[in-house]
Amino acid sequence: RDMVSGAGHDACNIAAVAPTSMIFIPCIDGISHNEVEDAKPEWITAGGQVLLGAMLELAGVR
Repeated sequence: RDMVSGAGHDACNIAAVAPTSMIFIPCIDGISHNEVEDAKPEWITAGGQVLLGAMLELAGVR
């Protein structure tokens, strides 16, 4: 699903020299960058699967 974010993180700086992307997962109650931030394990797993798929595609394995 689409997620709106104002985050830039290091991707903003790295993008000047290399392609970048960011993978976002939802947080329970929308809380992020806070000590009470939490996410369901299946959301974390899904984010990891997206990363794995992207890396395999870039490596020409997929």
